[in-house]
Amino acid sequence: MKLNFVEKLIGSGFYSGFIPFAPGTFGSLVALLFYLIPGFENPTVLLFVISLFTVLGVLIGNKFELVYGKDPKQCTIDEMVGLWISLIFIPKKIWFIAFAFVIWRVLDIIKPFPANISEKLNGGIGIMLDDIIAAFYTLVIIHIIIYIFF
Repeated sequence: MKLNFVEKLIGSGFYSGFIPFAPGTFGSLVALLFYLIPGFENPTVLLFVISLFTVLGVLIGNKFELVYGKDPKQCTIDEMVGLWISLIFIPKKIWFIAFAFVIWRVLDIIKPFPANISEKLNGGIGIMLDDIIAAFYTLVIIHIIIYIFF
């Protein structure tokens, strides 16, 4: 099994997955760069991109796992989707984005239940689902922070 150029490009978060240290954080930074494009935060755009990249992540993740092994660090499309989910309906202000980014990275690393169980699933589903769960936790936490303090 071999990945073609487009699969490798998208699945690795525009090659952030091949950075030798903290590829998940760099994949999230790539997602952040996209998010900072004016209009990208529009819920219609964001939900479309999340949906598209989730489907692509499952399909391409299957191939990444065959090439690189279980939940490979080279596959960072899941971090991109996770960050975008974390930012849905968040005001596009630097402090809110920064808080969401940090919370997202922490939760992606510690994998709270049931993310810790879902990452054990094989293939693209396992690659994507644990990050999606952690991202929803982040989304709820950041919205609560904004509601209470701002």
